[in-house]
Amino acid sequence: MTIAVTGAAGYIGSHVAHLLREQGAHVLAVDDMSAGIGARVDSFPLVEIDLARDEAPGVLRAAFAQHQVRAVVHLAARKAVGESVEQPARYYHQNVAGLANLLTAMQQSAVDRLVFSSSAATYGMPDVEAVDEDLDCRPINPYGETKLVGEWLVRAAARATGLRAVCLRYFNVAGAGRPELGDVVRANLIPLVLDRVEQGLPALVFGDDYPTPDGTCIRDYVHVADLADAHARALAHLEEDERPHDVLNVGTGRGASVLEVVAALAEALGREVPVEVAPRRAGDPPRLVASVDRIHDVLGWRAARDLADICASAVEAERHRAGN
Repeated sequence: MTIAVTGAAGYIGSHVAHLLREQGAHVLAVDDMSAGIGARVDSFPLVEIDLARDEAPGVLRAAFAQHQVRAVVHLAARKAVGESVEQPARYYHQNVAGLANLLTAMQQSAVDRLVFSSSAATYGMPDVEAVDEDLDCRPINPYGETKLVGEWLVRAAARATGLRAVCLRYFNVAGAGRPELGDVVRANLIPLVLDRVEQGLPALVFGDDYPTPDGTCIRDYVHVADLADAHARALAHLEEDERPHDVLNVGTGRGASVLEVVAALAEALGREVPVEVAPRRAGDPPRLVASVDRIHDVLGWRAARDLADICASAVEAERHRAGN
């Protein structure tokens, strides 16, 4: 069976593509290479296409036929929250129109299995201890909106065409399954802290007066290798006749504060990491932690790695990137 992985040259996509191949699947990489790294997919057949372009359905149909694609893992998307606020039309075009083109090509090619990369950003700022999938989604930025609209579109396609689909709502993804596949984008907490350390600067902490035990925001950090495993299990789940849920959280069910993450990185680095407190950022909820009961019940999946594993692998990947 061939599985097409969109966004395969990206951080998460490359982990998914390599794991699926290790498990015996043929993988077709699909990526526009605007942010992907070629070395991550140089051993896969690659379709280089911007999914939001008008010609994308035709290009995908031909590729699906040539490679006998049976299922798709769709990760390709724009995902910078701040940029989405500044360029909402671009985000809707890329994330929603790109998905629509993909679904069109899948329907025309009789490819009827899809795992869709969604996000905890769909929830917005819920004031709960653990976020479960039945909570009302109230995204607070265009990125989160596009992911929620994407879920609606996937669900509509499933009703209309019989598509078998599941949407995975990621919480904070970090770490590296292989050093060469580490996250090189300085957008999330752990890469940002490592970048500051490399520059000889203190780690920036945005706000230390939240209603949490140490005053800093709490998030649910899931290892990217565990996330990749969740995708593989989700694909297998699509073969089952009974699929009562089409949305699943992917997290650990455990929260870590910003200061706890910095301390774990210091342990992995073997050195002290000083901290500089900066003003709060707008839209940061004090706590965002997944309820993971449903994904365990449906897929039998639990995260196997903890925060120490995440930080150790991120440090190893950073040293690999720097050639140390």
